[in-house]
Amino acid sequence: MNFLRLFVLVLVTLVAGCATQNANKDAGRNPYAAVDTSRTIDLTHPAQDIWDRIRRGFAIPNLQDPLVDEWTQYYASHPESMYRMSERAKRYLYFVLDELERNQLPTELALLPFVESAYDPQALSRSRASGLWQFIPSTGRHFNLKQDASLDQRRDPIASTRAAVEYLSYLYDFQGDWYLALASYNWGEGSVKRAMERNEEAGMPTDYLSLKLPDETRNYVPKLQAIKNIIADPKRYGVKLPPVSNTPYFTAIRKTHPLEVAVAAKLAEIPIEEFKALNAAVNHPVMTPEIVPTILLPANRVDIFKANLETYLKGQNRPASGGEPGLHLVAMELDPTSATTSTNATAAAPTRLRSRTNATTRDIIVRRGPNLRTHVVRKGDTLYDLARRYSTSVGELRRLNNLKSTHLKLGQRLRVPGTDVQG
Repeated sequence: MNFLRLFVLVLVTLVAGCATQNANKDAGRNPYAAVDTSRTIDLTHPAQDIWDRIRRGFAIPNLQDPLVDEWTQYYASHPESMYRMSERAKRYLYFVLDELERNQLPTELALLPFVESAYDPQALSRSRASGLWQFIPSTGRHFNLKQDASLDQRRDPIASTRAAVEYLSYLYDFQGDWYLALASYNWGEGSVKRAMERNEEAGMPTDYLSLKLPDETRNYVPKLQAIKNIIADPKRYGVKLPPVSNTPYFTAIRKTHPLEVAVAAKLAEIPIEEFKALNAAVNHPVMTPEIVPTILLPANRVDIFKANLETYLKGQNRPASGGEPGLHLVAMELDPTSATTSTNATAAAPTRLRSRTNATTRDIIVRRGPNLRTHVVRKGDTLYDLARRYSTSVGELRRLNNLKSTHLKLGQRLRVPGTDVQG
């Protein structure tokens, strides 16, 4: 009996030793292998900085896939690029996190612009996708992001972020799975749904890893997971992140006079590149209040801008008495329920307006199109597709039909905007 116990003990020791050696070989072969980023966080203390705040809100399950390891290794082997992207991101992260948390969404989504645009609001893809969140023109119009010769709100950090949050919320509600929702954001919900239907008809699983996806979409979620791995533990990957305070970076200012872009930057005493990074939506060198009612400035330059603007307006022989000289400060927390929220911001979320002023605006919009028609739901129909077809929004379709979710049933009759039937 003692001999048998001794034999078992020796065998267990040998197996454990082999496993350890294999693990060490794997670690040597791929030092950037993805690790579990979920950990115990002390929530009794406030977040130390913006990076700590992001880590505290991680809620999407970690994706385990060889592509994740490949992209983690890629980003970790380019620490200078990671630092530059993070430097650009620091202007927007506080606001993006506020919007995600207000809508109870995972904070990993604040890292999505790293994948989409490298956090460059001027980024433009071959498919004409633009801005931090890379909206293509048609999707941008669907979310009421104005696009013309004077303004492209796909590049507006406030309007585009609110549109992206609304879209991602809808996709998760539609798919019930963050991997599929993210794939839908990249490839289109209709395309993902058809891929799932093909797998289902073939008797195959319909999860993200089992779908036949284009290369870009196949790499999309692994890229996000790779960025998450590095942000979760930058020291492990030899990546340095710039310090980013957990405080508002920019403040919105409402103006009532035309102002040149170059002059605004000088009045705030900031480089013109910094001004353009915050006001990337502006296409014209002169910002009129009718088209650009608000501008964004670094929070620590507002007082300087205000003082310089007063002097500048007096120098232009414009009356300075009887009120503030052409500007009004707007709270940093641009709550869409607030009547002081900028026009640019509220335009991105028409279905969530709550203030008296905004509610009145929404009533006017409804009265403009009193005529309705009926659509019978067919196979493959989604609220997003129907909203594009009938030039409306998902929120308006849900309001018109008192829908509690985004799921549709075959044969279901929906009221949609149109001219055939009086509503």
